[in-house]
Amino acid sequence: QVPLVESGGGLVQPGGSLRLSCTASGNMFSTYSMGWYRQAPGKERELVARISVSGSMYYAESVKGRFTISRDNAKNTVYLQMNTLSAEDTAVYYCTQYYPATYTPHYWGPGTQVQVSA
Repeated sequence: QVPLVESGGGLVQPGGSLRLSCTASGNMFSTYSMGWYRQAPGKERELVARISVSGSMYYAESVKGRFTISRDNAKNTVYLQMNTLSAEDTAVYYCTQYYPATYTPHYWGPGTQVQVSA
């Protein structure tokens, strides 16, 4: 098991920003692609963004131009900078570490709640 711990969630007003962090244990972090997913009440868990070992990024259409994923391998941490938040972004956000050389989620963090409300 590779514990993943998310942080940075909370309550924010529409139009505001949050930065989520996910820190992994172990010493092989740089060799895994990482991703952020979210699950809103009553909805399926969906991919928000992912970043490969080489730093290539992918974003869901709904967050393009507003969210930025990044990683700091020296800190075993992946970030999700979220700007111009709206109520539709309200969800529990989960970090995942993918299986090697795939985009199949392997380990999951417990999640962090993001609530966008006035």
